[in-house]
Amino acid sequence: MTAYLLAFYAYPLYRNLDLSLRNYTVESFVQGDAQFTGWANYAAVIHDPTFLPALLHTIVFTVVSLVFQFSIGLALAVFFIRNFRLSGVLRALFLVPWLLPLIVSASTWSWMLDSDSGIVNAVLHYIGIGPVDWLTSPRWALTSVIIANIWIGIPFNLVVLYSGLQAIPADINEAAAIDGANGWRAFWRITFPLLRPVSAITLLLGLIYTLKVFDIIWIMTEGGPAGASMTFATWSYQLGFANMLPEFGPSAAVGNLLIVMALVAGLIYIRVQRRYQPR
Repeated sequence: MTAYLLAFYAYPLYRNLDLSLRNYTVESFVQGDAQFTGWANYAAVIHDPTFLPALLHTIVFTVVSLVFQFSIGLALAVFFIRNFRLSGVLRALFLVPWLLPLIVSASTWSWMLDSDSGIVNAVLHYIGIGPVDWLTSPRWALTSVIIANIWIGIPFNLVVLYSGLQAIPADINEAAAIDGANGWRAFWRITFPLLRPVSAITLLLGLIYTLKVFDIIWIMTEGGPAGASMTFATWSYQLGFANMLPEFGPSAAVGNLLIVMALVAGLIYIRVQRRYQPR
């Protein structure tokens, strides 16, 4: 286990940190003689005009995705916890977005949101609304990739929260009903608090995953137009691999900032969990 952690976690993190602290070019990357520059790459990234918009887009993309994925996933989990006919079939159908390769999902949404031939604009035209430039307008590009990411993330929340609801003893809700608590009140006062540990880990895993979402955004908009949907993940890739002259150091620095954001989220989760643990 120690060897595994060192080989697949510690060493990649070390290499990424080393990349961010040196002035790597293609030549020096091959030869291994890059000049040590300290925190210069981080300073360059923070003072870059792209930094603040990319940070804002990353926060908006992550928060909005999490809120809707969790809310819709929870609503569906509550709906499916009542066993009814074909509930198993419907649950399986809701897993399709999660099972599809991301390149397929992103390509499908790109086609659906195409300004000229997309089915979404066709429906809008049918009900009398003009076409929307979903992927080519700075106003709508970020919204478009958020919608696609929400659709992809709902099944994960549904599966985890559904399992959490199944673990809650039925006699607790039966006792609440005897005491006169209606469905809505019983859910918020009894079910939801008991679901808190599962909800916390669901949100944490969703946060870590959403922070690093790259392929959906890159396939649909490539971070554009004019950086309107650029996040830290796409910016890191653009710096390191989408230029004729790769900037490996700044690219690694942006990636490390994402790691720090995920680490902070993990520490907050641990702190919250300790607060609610029985003493």
